[in-house]
Amino acid sequence: MSSAPLEQQRTLKTSNTENFYEVTEADLPVHCPMEGTTLWNSHPQVYLPLEEAGEARCPYCGAVYRLKRD
Repeated sequence: MSSAPLEQQRTLKTSNTENFYEVTEADLPVHCPMEGTTLWNSHPQVYLPLEEAGEARCPYCGAVYRLKRD
């Protein structure tokens, strides 16, 4: 059983359900899975280098993260 309060558990998104995420520079550094997702059924957290190429793919789940430039 999770130690997070029940209300917090209800607001968490299921991890690894999206294939594409558009993020802003305010979100950097970006990691997969992202904040606010359940972790019990996910892969290890990995940071993704978006600054140079503007896009990165998670090596575990294949989700694509794209940096939205201002």
